Amino acid sequence: MTPYDFIKSVTSDEPECGKKWRSLSKQELNQILMETPPVWKGSSKLFRNLRDKGVISYTEYLFLLCILTKPHAGFRIAFNMFDTDGNEMVDKKEFLVLQEIFRKKNEKRERKGDEEKRAMLRADDITSLLSDTTLLVHFFGKKGKAELNFEDFYRFMDNLQTEVLEIEFLTYSNGMNTISEEDFARILLRYTNVENTSSYLENVRCRIPEEKGITFDEFRSFFQFLNNLEDFAIAMQMYNFANRSIGQDEFKRAVYVATGLKLSPHLVNTVFKIFDVDRDDQLSYKEFIGVMKDRLHRGSRGPPKYGLKDYYACVMTVTTKHLRELRKQFRSRDMLR
Repeated sequence: MTPYDFIKSVTSDEPECGKKWRSLSKQELNQILMETPPVWKGSSKLFRNLRDKGVISYTEYLFLLCILTKPHAGFRIAFNMFDTDGNEMVDKKEFLVLQEIFRKKNEKRERKGDEEKRAMLRADDITSLLSDTTLLVHFFGKKGKAELNFEDFYRFMDNLQTEVLEIEFLTYSNGMNTISEEDFARILLRYTNVENTSSYLENVRCRIPEEKGITFDEFRSFFQFLNNLEDFAIAMQMYNFANRSIGQDEFKRAVYVATGLKLSPHLVNTVFKIFDVDRDDQLSYKEFIGVMKDRLHRGSRGPPKYGLKDYYACVMTVTTKHLRELRKQFRSRDMLR
């Protein structure tokens, strides 16, 4: 897929139908990769600037989806996973090895014997078999000799999260500095299992009659908080164990203790107005955590009406040919040893 395809896959309500796929010649691919900016020139507009002038592999797609839901505190853990020799730098081989392991973990139809055999491949084998992509060139340069440090890795992950949030925000802001509280609710309820979103939207309309708006900084801070939802859920459960309901002050304190983030009073009040279904000015675990855990799946799942089975069938159709070719080359190399 292209960078534009990836952005569309995680920000659109519906998958794009009827898209015409095209094959790239080696010369066309090389020309596209030549225009890929280095990692130190990355920004929160990288994918929007590249649009169709880039190539993202299936494994990279899975990796990018993980980035979108990873808390900033987890960026170092992610980097250390790639940095297998512990030298505080990641090279192309290290990156590809972990990506290959990650891909195999996500292939449900993998035969056990083949999986164990391919797990023993040397990094040189993987590097020689896979074509360069936009992400590889961005991280490791056009010759693949550059190394990636933690600062650049952190900035890339932060920029990607920001870029996706900016796109979602701008979709509803219509050029203004804020989005309405009702639109904020719409965004939060996307990719959830909530069947009747109208009741939540009605909560906002009735309980926030005077629109103040949600700024991008508030919007971004809330989604940074959502990426720390598991830690926050522990704090929420402690209130439950103590038989204490959670009001807005307790909510703000739990967010800060669990994540270090300070949410604005207006943002917290808006969240309460959306999710406090029984309107008792208290937020229960079920009212909030249950719904927001669904929201974190964003691009890795679609709205139920489209069918997850159909989605994966589409992905596998595109990648099967490439995977078969890799398997043939892996087997031929094994037989030569």
